[in-house]
Amino acid sequence: MEMAKIGPGIAGGNNRQTLTDEDAEGRALFQTWCEAAGMTMGLDTMGNMFATRAGTDPDALPVYMGSHLDTQPTGGKYDGVLGVLGGLETIRTMNDLDVKTKHPIVLVNWTNEEGTRFAPAMLSSGVFAGKHTQDWAYDRVDAEGKSFGDELKRIGWVGDETVGARKMHAMFELHIEQGPILEAEDKDIGVVTHGQGLRWIECTITGKESHTGSTPMHMRKNAGRGLALVTELVHEIAMKNQPNAVGAIGHVDVYPNSRNIIPGKVVFTVDMRTHLLDKLNAMVAELMERAPKLCEEIGVSFDCEIVGQFDPPAFDETCVGAVRDAAVELGYSHMDIVSGAGHDACWINDVAPTAMIMCPCVDGLSHNEAEEISKEWAQAGTDVLLHAVLATAEIVE
Repeated sequence: MEMAKIGPGIAGGNNRQTLTDEDAEGRALFQTWCEAAGMTMGLDTMGNMFATRAGTDPDALPVYMGSHLDTQPTGGKYDGVLGVLGGLETIRTMNDLDVKTKHPIVLVNWTNEEGTRFAPAMLSSGVFAGKHTQDWAYDRVDAEGKSFGDELKRIGWVGDETVGARKMHAMFELHIEQGPILEAEDKDIGVVTHGQGLRWIECTITGKESHTGSTPMHMRKNAGRGLALVTELVHEIAMKNQPNAVGAIGHVDVYPNSRNIIPGKVVFTVDMRTHLLDKLNAMVAELMERAPKLCEEIGVSFDCEIVGQFDPPAFDETCVGAVRDAAVELGYSHMDIVSGAGHDACWINDVAPTAMIMCPCVDGLSHNEAEEISKEWAQAGTDVLLHAVLATAEIVE
């Protein structure tokens, strides 16, 4: 609630977009809290914040935990923030109980996870994991043409550490589910086994513009009708690949977009996701095989290309096991779950053993100012985070 006072939204949530003055203020508060808990703060050249609690073995690789503090323009109080401040609470608990660990523990705030102001999402963790170059990331611009690099410098959060130079023993990310499954199943904890892979397929259907009133039905080449057929096809493909497969068309441009002209061209993007690579590739292949035939049957043409892709991560079995064991030990109801959204942990999984812990959110609502969780859900998730991290960092008696 204290963090939510920084960058308040207009309807009870938050607007603390990355590299804004509000982001800088939130970072400063977080650093104050970390230092009060006895941690030392490191900062890399992408603005990623690393607060370290020392371990007893200076040569042991650290166990990392954390998420992000930036929000959507109309975001909630918990998306990302729970993982960072839940991590802070685990450190305070270790301090209160004088718990010592062999491995150092590092709490991280990843820069620009949301990707709202500077696309793509998970930008800085992507640079850390070698998915993007820093120069490329610095050149990303917002809607006003301001660059990531310039704005990071402006708010004063450019560090001197080389991005990705840190080595990790493991990484844990606590997050709200951002979906309705855990609440519907009445489970306290989601043990995240996989992240979803995705394919964005930009499609163009080309017909012929003509007058809606004077063109006989049997002589029309209606690109809009092609869109309708492909929309239903995408739904059909996703439904027959259950569980954990989704597909939809979100972005559509219709030309010439006039109420009395039959559309001559429609450009749209299909979003397909699932957690198994073979299944994902098969879904895309079916779309590319069947859509042209559907369109040909009504006298229009279909073309497409993949414009975005992310292969599904399978999280580390040992780390996932630590999360599951903690839930069992603490008596929390739990279930295996696939993350429907992308998270920093999905990139870090490529460079270090990684797992995620999820807690429910009311009605599955997220990226919305009405986003809500209960104190009990937050406590359960943070309890499991604490015990999974301690098991991995090795308590010193």
